[in-house]
Amino acid sequence: MSDPSTASPPSPRPAADETGPGDPARRRILLLAHTGREEAREVARAFCRALVAHGLAVRLLRSEAADLALETVAGLGGPDGLDPHAVEVVDDPVGADPMTPDGHDGPGDGLGVGCELALVIGGDGTILRAAEITRATGTPVLGVNLGHVGFLAEAEPDDVDSTVEAVAHRRYTAEDRLTLDVRVHHGGAVVSRTFALNEASVEKASRERMLEVVVEVDGRPLSRWGCDGVVCATPTGSTAYNFSAGGPVVWPGVEALLLVPISAHALFARPLVVAPTSVLAVELISTAAGAGVLWCDGRRAVDLPPGARIEVRRGERPVRLVRLHEAPFTDRLVAKFGLPVEGWRGAAERRRREEGV
Repeated sequence: MSDPSTASPPSPRPAADETGPGDPARRRILLLAHTGREEAREVARAFCRALVAHGLAVRLLRSEAADLALETVAGLGGPDGLDPHAVEVVDDPVGADPMTPDGHDGPGDGLGVGCELALVIGGDGTILRAAEITRATGTPVLGVNLGHVGFLAEAEPDDVDSTVEAVAHRRYTAEDRLTLDVRVHHGGAVVSRTFALNEASVEKASRERMLEVVVEVDGRPLSRWGCDGVVCATPTGSTAYNFSAGGPVVWPGVEALLLVPISAHALFARPLVVAPTSVLAVELISTAAGAGVLWCDGRRAVDLPPGARIEVRRGERPVRLVRLHEAPFTDRLVAKFGLPVEGWRGAAERRRREEGV
């Protein structure tokens, strides 16, 4: 875990256009929001207003700035448009999601340059989108939960003032989360390469046919399965698809890779936890009729013909998540899942009983 107050500040990004802030040394916050929801738009406007009031500049995607109509927000705009000293508007990423054969960074990877952190308003899907944008620059991501469970989020929409206070005074930490490097091989060549923060899942492409796969760990075959799919996950993703598929919950501080079969027709079909240095591979049997599809974080997909090979290893670049509180992960599990803990007396109560107090 690192403290941003002691880290060297990133190099400032030149103003993208005439709407960029006039002071290149001013602290910037990249704000990303699920602007298709009115609640998210209201919360985003409130954060913009509060950040600017604390002397921070806000960077927005052009499409999201238009959805937010910030010209009408007090302190951010006026008859001549947005205050150029408060809000920087940059062009949206152009092109497809980062899914490239050579592993080059995808569109939008430079949007976090010069920003202290990315403030993301939405559910886990919006935060995963932010991870695509910020991973290359290492910009920490602070999620404000507007989704259902929101395991990746740190703040709630009612906490605008306290969240902005923490950001303004740098009362936060950023922790590195392990990612996956995912490569698809076919015909002797790498045909696609991407990353995942939560999971890479190999799934059947059609409902009526199973996938026939062979799973490999560190270059050695482990088992052949007829199944609906295979999930390869990180500890961060252990509470996502991995959890739904029956995999274990792994604390974020544990460095490991997870592999979970989905509805496998086999005696040995159990979730696996392997070393972070291991390489996992899933091969679609070339003689089988069933095709598959690779999904990474539920956002990026690649069609998998029979004979395709998917290799998953630890990614070179982590994703950085902002933490405002030092609460144990156990408390987060209890809160997010609403787990029953009635009757627990804690260590202090046990000591009192043992001492006869």
